[in-house]
Amino acid sequence: MSPIPRRNVLQAAAVAGAAAHASWLLGGTPAHAARPAGAATGTKGADGPVEITWLEDGGLGEAPGNTFGVPWPMGALKAGTPFSLGAADGTAVPVQTWPTAYWPDGTLKWTAHAVGPEAGNAASYRLTPGDAPAAPARALTVTRKGGDVVVDTGTVTARIGGDGGSLVKSVRRGSTEIARDGRLVLLRQGRIDDGDQGTQKWQRFDGDIEKVAVEQDGPVRAVVRVDGRHRRGSRGWLPFSVRLYFHAGSDAFRMLHTVTFDGDEHEDFVRGLGVRFTVPMRDEHHDRHIRLGGEGRGLLSEAVRGVTGLRRDPGAEVRAKQVRGERLPDPATWDQRVTSRLHLIPTWGDYTLAQLSADGFTVRKRTKPGHGWIAAGGGRRASGFGYVGGVGGGLSFGLRDFWRKHPAQLDVRGAATDEAEVTLWLWSPEAQPMDLRFYHDGMGQDTHAEQLEGLNITYEDYEPGFGTPYGIARTSELMFWANAATPAAETLARQAEAVQTPPQLAAPPAHLAAAGVLGALFAPVDRSTPAKARLEDHLDFLFDYYRGQVEQRRWYGFWDYGDIMHTYDADRHQWRYDVGGYAWDNSELSPDLWLWYAYLRSGRADVFRFAEAMTRHTGEVDVYHLGKWAGLGTRHGVQHYADSAKQQRISTAVYRRPYYFLTADERCGDLMHALVDSDETFLALDPLRKIRTEPYEPDPRALGIGLGTDWSGLAAAWLTEWERRGPKAERAEKKLKATMRTIARMPNGFCTGEGRYDIETGEFAEAGKKVSMSHLSAMFGQVEICAELIHLTDVEGFEEAWLQYCRLYGATRAEQQAELGGYATNLILQQGHSRLTAYAASRLKDEREKYGTRAWREFFTKDAWGYSESSPWKTEKISGPMALVEGSGAAWVDTNTTALYGLAAIQNLALIGDLLPE
Repeated sequence: MSPIPRRNVLQAAAVAGAAAHASWLLGGTPAHAARPAGAATGTKGADGPVEITWLEDGGLGEAPGNTFGVPWPMGALKAGTPFSLGAADGTAVPVQTWPTAYWPDGTLKWTAHAVGPEAGNAASYRLTPGDAPAAPARALTVTRKGGDVVVDTGTVTARIGGDGGSLVKSVRRGSTEIARDGRLVLLRQGRIDDGDQGTQKWQRFDGDIEKVAVEQDGPVRAVVRVDGRHRRGSRGWLPFSVRLYFHAGSDAFRMLHTVTFDGDEHEDFVRGLGVRFTVPMRDEHHDRHIRLGGEGRGLLSEAVRGVTGLRRDPGAEVRAKQVRGERLPDPATWDQRVTSRLHLIPTWGDYTLAQLSADGFTVRKRTKPGHGWIAAGGGRRASGFGYVGGVGGGLSFGLRDFWRKHPAQLDVRGAATDEAEVTLWLWSPEAQPMDLRFYHDGMGQDTHAEQLEGLNITYEDYEPGFGTPYGIARTSELMFWANAATPAAETLARQAEAVQTPPQLAAPPAHLAAAGVLGALFAPVDRSTPAKARLEDHLDFLFDYYRGQVEQRRWYGFWDYGDIMHTYDADRHQWRYDVGGYAWDNSELSPDLWLWYAYLRSGRADVFRFAEAMTRHTGEVDVYHLGKWAGLGTRHGVQHYADSAKQQRISTAVYRRPYYFLTADERCGDLMHALVDSDETFLALDPLRKIRTEPYEPDPRALGIGLGTDWSGLAAAWLTEWERRGPKAERAEKKLKATMRTIARMPNGFCTGEGRYDIETGEFAEAGKKVSMSHLSAMFGQVEICAELIHLTDVEGFEEAWLQYCRLYGATRAEQQAELGGYATNLILQQGHSRLTAYAASRLKDEREKYGTRAWREFFTKDAWGYSESSPWKTEKISGPMALVEGSGAAWVDTNTTALYGLAAIQNLALIGDLLPE
């Protein structure tokens, strides 16, 4: 990809790592073979010290801390190996380490490492296995007091409620209480009148805690999880899961807030959804301050009672101190014409910053309830950050992706009283209510035959009752600081930056590749030949195009941000946002994996952030977390939950694994753990119901499960649970290996297409010698999950079964007939499947050149679906009156092809890059 700053990867180390990675693959070594000696990481090798750098420049800044993941080769590090971290200047940095995955031999596969404020802003660090970590200067402690949890970072103390409505009962800095009664707020509206009758009055629900758990208790990082639901009277709904993160020595904490919709979309409209804190106000009104983040580093900086701009001047020093947020001198020392009239200067206690779209925010204020609002400015995109408090202390607060996940809002109320209230609205109460109703009336598609007709015209797989949002979720990130005094403007600006782009540490691509994780299907970017450089240019173009389209097409919003569209409409110069299955992509053909593999090989910060947003979206919004379809995702459509095809291929853990292992994100871990028993969903939903002619009653001992998209999703969940040593690891390993073993014993292995699965034993029944191959089977993570399984297990016959599928998908009918006793038809997506042929080349040493040559031929010659060297590789300018906004379009680009081209190019370069023809 295109040139990037020093922070992402040292090019020399990357090229060396690519060479080591390639040499490892060329020999087709089995899973248990030794790793390449001296595989480059920029230091001593994949099991030696690793250089760790920040994704973006600037270091930790004002963030409370960071957690990053690092992989290790099989057999390199024993479980329990300690780790130390040192800054570039040799300063020891306290670090907390824990395993996130193990190899089958019990050695460490992935480790997570947390740092706090003592990490500072060094340009790079060295993570060293085998050395004891430094202890933090300020100890972090977690204790239980009654039913509450008390976390002391050494700088601030937070008391987290064990029941009731207060998530965070108090936040103290020393003896001063900075904030109290941190709680969740939900405003429900029971109906939307679509005519001219207005809307129903809203009701307030408050968060009600049901369970609290301490997940980590130091020494550097503590994590407390709080679960419950919003409650009003006897009704509880909209369950939440909140994690609070604390770091030793920090005056800040992070909140990860997840809400799951479990209402009736026709009766339960969310009018407002927020997090609220009470902030004690002890200072004189002229020493109380409000700060609201505007564009970029901009701040609205005001005092509750301003003494600037008055007809009478209190004095230059007084004015300057108030602007800086410092304590003012005794009013007795001011110009007495001001001092004697302080009571006649209005106090402004209420502020609101509302961001109702991605392109505009407004700020207004008033003196107190019952009086008029005054416009206080506005702009395009606010940072989602604010502060309220006084010279004796105050609370900074921020909501990540504030404008991207509009409508959002920040409220300060009562700053002129003894207690101010701060509310961070994840859904602004000033916006239209959250409307999750299905977008059409069914248009008479009451039978399966009619629904199939609809599929043939709009590509939408409609079925009454299936376009429900019941069970979808959304996660938001918030950050808070307990300040000893009103911070300086520069400090506040850095806090706002930490909210918008939380600092992230990362290992370099060379180390990631040399460790042999995630299927060993990537190698660091290499432009060493003209042919490789051309492919890298094409990959750059595709990523840059989609990044630009997000902005141009405004693919933003609370439920939408992170997803991209499926197909372009060249006639309208618009993506087909309103045409059935051509609208939101919902992970179709694995764009998530394209982005993550693009990051793994490049270390690019912009790619990481794009992939991160997609993972947050597709794992939450496109998947059901409650109800009868929990564990299934929804096929692409006009709404993320609209299509009636509910499938494993969308919810698959393979899309979440890279983000989890690179960041140790607990919420992402929850999502994957929840999928371990998702084989049971096959009892709840017949995927063939619309074309099946005979009566069907699902048999748990003989479920019809596809060996492609179905099995790969299950296998990804089982593998993840097993290697994480989760609570269901033993059962997951048993089912994973049982399916692998019984697929391998089928006469035609994966080419059989489907098997009868026993949900109790995890085995497939004996199968006859039939042939069924689909162009979709391997395109939703099966390539990646099979590569991982072959690398880390030795289940008899499994590798041969997968290599057979890889060899024969692109083979001639005669070759298929000779080996399988039959052949498959309509095997399209040749370009995307070229990586299967490349994988076969990498494993079959004696036939490497044969299959490698074929793989590149498949990649470049493609079929009706694919890009070629003769594709335009450029955009065209579009503007009014042909388009809503001026920008660019590329009618020849679609997301299916982009994802498969990207994955094929990346994996082919890693596997058979030396065979790339010039």
